[in-house]
Amino acid sequence: MSCQKAALELNTGSQPGPKSPERTEDVTAFEDYGTGLLENQLSVCDFVKIQKAFESPEPRKIICMSREDFTQKMTEIVGWGTKEEYGELFDKVDVAQDGFINWEKLTSFILLELNKQDERAKATVVPQWKDLEFLPVKHKDNIQKVIFLKSSSHYLTISKEGLLAIWGENLKLQETFPITSDATKLKHLWVTSLVSLENVNKIAVAFTSKEICFYDLLSKEEFACQYKLQGLKGTPICMDYWYDPLDANESILSFGDITGKVQAIAFTAALISLFERPASACEDGEATMTINWAELLSGCHKCCDILEHKLHQGDWVRQVTYNASLDAIISSTTSNTNSVVLAWREKSKKHLHMTSFNIAQGIHAFDYHARLNLIATAGINNKVCLWNPYVVSKPVGVLWGHSASVIAVQFFVERKQLFSFSKDKVLRLWDIQHQLSIQRIACSFPESQDFRCLFHFDEAHGRLFISFNNRLALLAMKSDASKRVKSHEKAVTCVLYNSILKQVISSDTGSTVSFWMIDTGQKIKQFTGCHGNAEISTMALDANETRLLTGSTDGTVKIWDFNGYCHHTLNVGQDGAVDISQILILKKTILVTGWERAITVFRPQNFNQFFIQPEEWKGGIQHHHDILCAAFLPPQTVVTGSYDGEIVLWNSSTESAHHVLHPDYQRLLKSKLDTKPQKLLSAGRSHSTHPVADQSTMGVRNFEIDTEGKNAVMRLCFLKVRKNTAVTGGANLVSCGGSGYVRFWDIYKKQLLAEFLAHSGAGTIIMSTDKMNRYLTTGDLDGWLKIWNIEEYCLNSSKNKITKAPTLIRSFQPHEDRISSLEMCEPGGQLLIISSSADCSICVTGVCNAPVWIFGQAKHWHIENYLFLPKRDTNLVENDIQKEISLFSKEESCLDPTEHSLLNKKNKDDSTYNVRPSEDINLGIKYKERSTCMKETQKPYYGEVIKKSFSAFRSLSIGVLEELPEVNKPAFLLDPEKYFREEPEEERPQIPEAPSLFETLKAVFDEKNLFPKEILDHERKAKQLCQEKSCEVKKNKK
Repeated sequence: MSCQKAALELNTGSQPGPKSPERTEDVTAFEDYGTGLLENQLSVCDFVKIQKAFESPEPRKIICMSREDFTQKMTEIVGWGTKEEYGELFDKVDVAQDGFINWEKLTSFILLELNKQDERAKATVVPQWKDLEFLPVKHKDNIQKVIFLKSSSHYLTISKEGLLAIWGENLKLQETFPITSDATKLKHLWVTSLVSLENVNKIAVAFTSKEICFYDLLSKEEFACQYKLQGLKGTPICMDYWYDPLDANESILSFGDITGKVQAIAFTAALISLFERPASACEDGEATMTINWAELLSGCHKCCDILEHKLHQGDWVRQVTYNASLDAIISSTTSNTNSVVLAWREKSKKHLHMTSFNIAQGIHAFDYHARLNLIATAGINNKVCLWNPYVVSKPVGVLWGHSASVIAVQFFVERKQLFSFSKDKVLRLWDIQHQLSIQRIACSFPESQDFRCLFHFDEAHGRLFISFNNRLALLAMKSDASKRVKSHEKAVTCVLYNSILKQVISSDTGSTVSFWMIDTGQKIKQFTGCHGNAEISTMALDANETRLLTGSTDGTVKIWDFNGYCHHTLNVGQDGAVDISQILILKKTILVTGWERAITVFRPQNFNQFFIQPEEWKGGIQHHHDILCAAFLPPQTVVTGSYDGEIVLWNSSTESAHHVLHPDYQRLLKSKLDTKPQKLLSAGRSHSTHPVADQSTMGVRNFEIDTEGKNAVMRLCFLKVRKNTAVTGGANLVSCGGSGYVRFWDIYKKQLLAEFLAHSGAGTIIMSTDKMNRYLTTGDLDGWLKIWNIEEYCLNSSKNKITKAPTLIRSFQPHEDRISSLEMCEPGGQLLIISSSADCSICVTGVCNAPVWIFGQAKHWHIENYLFLPKRDTNLVENDIQKEISLFSKEESCLDPTEHSLLNKKNKDDSTYNVRPSEDINLGIKYKERSTCMKETQKPYYGEVIKKSFSAFRSLSIGVLEELPEVNKPAFLLDPEKYFREEPEEERPQIPEAPSLFETLKAVFDEKNLFPKEILDHERKAKQLCQEKSCEVKKNKK
């Protein structure tokens, strides 16, 4: 059970009684079960009072209460609830009916109840899905397998013609390879299956040539074949691989073939070598080693054992897997005899013991749930059956609902639910406990009589892959935002901080502006319909922070006071819709940018009317693509960043551009323009119009415009504290955007000083910095935030570009969707980070290990009680982080073989995505896996203050254990001879041996002794109904 939910259900409200606002807010998630029960309404404060009632003044003395004492004291101490309710609670706790309970029994009962509620809630949650999406595959034949590599966070797909595709974790296709370089050989064979050998960084591929090839993922060459297993008696068509997480040397590769044979190779030293290399073999590690199956059977390779059985008797083995909890190999066929076979090996014995299930008409697939101890089968007869592995006579449950043959089943392990997919392209989700269909989805695949379907559910990422021949469809689960606190009803687009009023101002896509107190999170006021129904895309405060400017997609910027009165409307789009991305307020001008190649300017000294028209920007158009952001450095430097990665430097006094910066080039612009500023032809992106800048000044270099946005500049920040960079050198401008990169520039020397990957595979990012330029915060499309220490970063100029990232202070995920805006502020001298997201929430937190609060949560916070860091000295915290990082680095220096890995090398083709190392800098593979496992515990912030550790009873006081007094040794230790001396053996009458069970068995076991009465009654009614229908049919025929 998640501790967060336990803390949620034990209400944190301090107000007594079951009707407090906090209490009703928290219990709504469990309205379907027991919301009126007393134990579900007790708060942590109530439990503290109850604990004190059970405390004894004498040490080591346990206080027990009778039913009468408990009901009497609880009504007096807690202050609410009736004696009858506390009496019912007492009866539930006193399961053994001793007549007394203590504190330990009460807390155990409460925790068990919370666990039951948690399980019920998970089982009844119906996932919400995004629209069905077809991935851009390059496969030309049937897709045979989809797997996910945890070590490198990549997906692999392979098709029958032998094309292997590598996908990033964001499902961007990165590279495709033919699985073998022998093109002539591929024409005469097919790939049948693929498995990942995660513990040894290899993949195994089965071919119709009756061979299995093992490829090394860490090879410098493109998928070098390390081992080739030949001489199999039948073509392997399905494979499975398992390894022991506690001892990675122990692993099992199992496979089934078209002759009905199930075979397994049990490796005992996988980390050293899968197979023994003969002494005569070439010492070159890249050379392919050929192993004959007969060699393995004869025992030539001591590092592996062979297991096999032929119980399927010539039927094609459709699926095979080894399950560690059963310690058995499970396999299936489409035959109605021996449809499912469980084969296991007893210790010190090489032959397999087997048991089989006979299922009418056979099955297509199966899956096993270890915690439920159930096998689910996809029946050809349209049924999904649930089996106990130890009862082969009949299923423990049958799931009815499909109208066509079921071709795939897979458990949703965490929620104890089951997916099933039928031949008529209908997906169903089942509640296993109640054996009911809770969701039905009809997938829109093209009509076809003959098709091959592959079904794979990636539970860790909530992604469901369904292939239709050579097409691959994706159903992605939406984040469960129903329990998450929402700051706005719609996606939040921008957030600002007013340092004078100490308020946070936020806007959303529904044209609503809200004001919040930063100290407590309380909403002060809200303006609705500021731009009608149009989305507010950005906001800004004037220099005195007394006016609020809101920019909208309707092409206008409005100027408001904090009473909700609109003073002016700036007509940016000239009566046309335009997407405004930023409003930049200077001393004498207001600059507006957004998806246009020109800057729109307004001059406040001319604001003598309500509707204000834009004026002429003297610098004209200098960008090749749309302007996305801008920044100002006093006294007169303005920079603008565009979609193609160009940063143009302007003089705000003369309104002229003088230089262009780009990651790949720099160029000088004319100080005076020969031509007049060109008028834009449309409000959208314009690719046909040419910039006004003189192209002759670019030099000989020809450059290509970035049309994919890989270098798009989404945010620009000046490091204003670094005032002497013109003399000493160093970076004074930071940019970020496409592909997750952050870049540091020296605008005086027109030089790119540093560039590092802040967010790997996350697309475009945004950023913000504090006023003292000590920290940089970045946010990505997945809701992740990273805080970097840049105080000592790029202080000096260097000839070589720096690619090492600054110190990473913190990496966490406060949001479930795209981060839309970031703001850093220092109320009361404590540095805070405010972030808004498309998940409708606004979060605030500190720099180092601070809780994360959500604006709009039920309980208000007091920031001064949680932030204890000094204003300036954060060296201790950073040193601790660096120690932790260094420990991980030492621990994994010998385990990180990804430097020359094929999956991590840079792609030559610009059309594919470059694969970068783990986004958690310098932490290695193992730490990345650990951090990804922690995502589930970091994601849900269900409206209360989030701390490092969660426990339902974290507020309870637990005294220090006292030292025990000296205990005298018992008599049997002082005089063991007296108690343990051997007695003389006495003659005892011989007890006759009991007769064997076979001799005394008079009748076979009755089904009533094996199955519950409900199942037998259900079967009897079904048979009776079937007989009645058959009688009616016979009568109608007569």
